[in-house]
Amino acid sequence: MPLELRHLRTIEAIAQYGSLAAAALRLHLTQSALSHQLRGLEAEFGVALLLRERGAQLRLSPAGERLLALAREVLPLLRQTQEELRRLAVGNSGRLRIAVECHTCFDWLTPAMDRFREEWPAVEMDLLSGFQDPLPLLQSGQADLAVLAAPENAVAGICIHPLFRYEVVGLVSPRHPLAERNFLLPEDFLEETLISYPVEDRRLDLLRDFLLPAGVQPWRRRHAELTVIILQLVASGQGVAALPAWAVGSYGEKGYVRALPLGSEGLWQTLHAATTAAQAALPHMQAFLAEVRRSVTANLTGVQPWQEP
Repeated sequence: MPLELRHLRTIEAIAQYGSLAAAALRLHLTQSALSHQLRGLEAEFGVALLLRERGAQLRLSPAGERLLALAREVLPLLRQTQEELRRLAVGNSGRLRIAVECHTCFDWLTPAMDRFREEWPAVEMDLLSGFQDPLPLLQSGQADLAVLAAPENAVAGICIHPLFRYEVVGLVSPRHPLAERNFLLPEDFLEETLISYPVEDRRLDLLRDFLLPAGVQPWRRRHAELTVIILQLVASGQGVAALPAWAVGSYGEKGYVRALPLGSEGLWQTLHAATTAAQAALPHMQAFLAEVRRSVTANLTGVQPWQEP
């Protein structure tokens, strides 16, 4: 008779309840069936598992104590794994690794993650940030969700989820002559130093959808990795920039920078999330996407709910 999990459960119950009758009741066995199980195990290994002393409480032998130590090590892990599998089966547990390509996303992503954790505490969450394209991280299995400003051509097996619309605004110092304008035109950037994140032009809203279609390249380019540095450089007159309206925050409210629409109608973009088809079907992924849409449109300035065209 090889050692099985049921034997560990038996030893655990005997140690806990102190008698074969109580242990058998706990395990939903008859006492004779439990005794037969123990005798078979003792015969298999040639050792006694119990010390049967007349008039004394049933005690484990050294061999029984060794099995009990094993039971206390293995059974909790088994129960934990079983519970995790049950949660996975109904979508209450899982992993959500989010790849983000721009730092301004943290202004809305972090609060949305906090609210999501309140309802889905068993989902393990992590952020993968930087200035690399997040889509390859999703395709390689290093991320479960990628936040994208402008998805390119459709990729097999990847689902795109529109999240919300946001306005990109031009930023100038309040002392800059352009600060008196009602809105900015592409040609206004011709003789300016453009301050931006260190990413390819195709990943910058201002260049991709406003300047380059008009054939405009700024006179000079300067890079900064942090949003707050971009805002400080603009405030000090070192150049101009363009950011999502929600990222301007107190710098605009206090008059450190002037935020202006790009074009007479403003430049509006749609932020997207990308997942694999398998991830898109998971309940916790659907709940997270819904939380982002709800919390962002309720709490951020310069955003609109996404609507089907």
